[in-house]
Amino acid sequence: MGKLIKLLIFLMIIGFIGLVGYAYLGPFFGVDFSPDQVETRQPVTLIAE
Repeated sequence: MGKLIKLLIFLMIIGFIGLVGYAYLGPFFGVDFSPDQVETRQPVTLIAE
């Protein structure tokens, strides 16, 4: 049972390192993580006395 837990922890650490590496190195391989930029306009009514 202890070996199974150690294996799961090892796989979680390797997965975390892989995810962080993909996030940092992804733009060098053509992966774009930035959201689409869209201009949003909304009219505002100001009540002045």
